[in-house]
Amino acid sequence: MSKILNKKVLSVIALALVCVFAGTVIGGSQPSASAEEKVVLTSPFTEAIAKVRDSVVGVNNYQIVNNNYSNGYDNFGGYFPWSYFGGFGNGYGNYEYSRPESSEEVKYGSGSGVVIEKEYVLTNYHVVEGAHSLKISIGDDEENLYDATVVASDADKDVAVLKVPGLQLNPVEIGNSDDLVIGDWVICIGNPIGFTGTATAGIVSGLNREIESDNTKMDKYGRNNPVVNSMIQTDAAINSGNSGGGMFNTAGQLVGIPTLKYSGTRYSSNATVESIGMCIPINEAKEIINDALNNKGNEEPAEQATDGKDETTGGLTGKPRMGVTVSTVKDTNGQLPRGVYINSVDEGSPAEAAGLKVGDIMVEVNGQVITTVTEEIEIISKLKEGDEVAVKVFRPANVTEDGRVSYEGKYIDLTVKLAVVDEVSQ
Repeated sequence: MSKILNKKVLSVIALALVCVFAGTVIGGSQPSASAEEKVVLTSPFTEAIAKVRDSVVGVNNYQIVNNNYSNGYDNFGGYFPWSYFGGFGNGYGNYEYSRPESSEEVKYGSGSGVVIEKEYVLTNYHVVEGAHSLKISIGDDEENLYDATVVASDADKDVAVLKVPGLQLNPVEIGNSDDLVIGDWVICIGNPIGFTGTATAGIVSGLNREIESDNTKMDKYGRNNPVVNSMIQTDAAINSGNSGGGMFNTAGQLVGIPTLKYSGTRYSSNATVESIGMCIPINEAKEIINDALNNKGNEEPAEQATDGKDETTGGLTGKPRMGVTVSTVKDTNGQLPRGVYINSVDEGSPAEAAGLKVGDIMVEVNGQVITTVTEEIEIISKLKEGDEVAVKVFRPANVTEDGRVSYEGKYIDLTVKLAVVDEVSQ
């Protein structure tokens, strides 16, 4: 009987100990009633945004307008004409509205900018283009504006630096866009459609995207060429008003300038386009930035454009020449380069051997830019038989039998070895 009781006692004691241990374990897994509960959420962007957000400002473009003013254009990626909030559409994406008869200065558009040094702001050229005056705004404060002037710019690269006296915001750190790789996190900060200090995030979707702008640039031979810029593609949201703001890496370094976005409205097909934005690499802007801070203070045939006056022999009979007949190119409004048009190439001549063709326009001889037959003759007349002449020509993509040439083409470098030929030609 005592043995049975002892076994019962031991069983009760063992059960009690198990309960104590279990309670200890269970109790240990629960937070103390007096302990503070705190949830920590981490983001790769929070710190970077806090570091640079206050250094992104508004850039306001004021222009003089008259009655029946039309804004006339949309953005080369993000410039935000305020006229989009008023008036009636003309059916083609532009909006028109009337002003009083007298001209007045009005806020024509608004973009973004980034403080790169105290009193200096980096933005897009198209944000400030055509401005009568420029004013910088901070946050939502539209009352305390800072006057600004352009101190350095490059329309082709679409970059401008503004001097803003009295603006004492902290500058951002400028990074190295060459270090970017596809897949890197990036943050875009700007003022899309007037929402100041908006931050969007995404990745680098592509590098070295060749994007053709609406601008053209005249080369030294007088021909207008489209401007093509190498850009960073990102899926971070970029909208009208973001232009000129900043694209930052997760360290808060400025690595690009948001400039344009693609949308389905750009294409005649039914394809829709989302999340394709382009930014100018910051390294492309560094030369303009340094200039500012270091100085503080389709194919169409065209009628052959010749004036008929210089249809020429040049008096070179018996002298070394190339073996071509030429004439001076008229002004073609930049569609073709200025220079000397080749009307014919003599059979068996040095010009034929060198590869010169009818329709070529000589624009440079021995490193000298030429615009008339007279200038070409002057250079050739000083040379002797056997001399090699470096000739740069613009070769149209197409030349018809009647001498009409296409505007499209390319520059080609050729070498002509002069010889004495009997024909009366160059």
